[in-house]
Amino acid sequence: MPISVLLVDDEQLVRAGLRAILESQPDIRVTGEAADGASVVPLVRRLRPDVVAMDVRMPLMDGIEATRAPGG
Repeated sequence: MPISVLLVDDEQLVRAGLRAILESQPDIRVTGEAADGASVVPLVRRLRPDVVAMDVRMPLMDGIEATRAPGG
């Protein structure tokens, strides 16, 4: 079963590059993307990824706050 990854970064180009690199591996599947930390908790609850690759500096809520958020 492939490892599911959620990508979180405010830069779309960074997300696209990471997606291309990760999806070139047969055992990794990018299941979703978000552009800010505020979107992370609902996506994690819905998608249940194995890994969240998240930027630390983002608008609305940074990656550290999103990691600490209840239910995250």
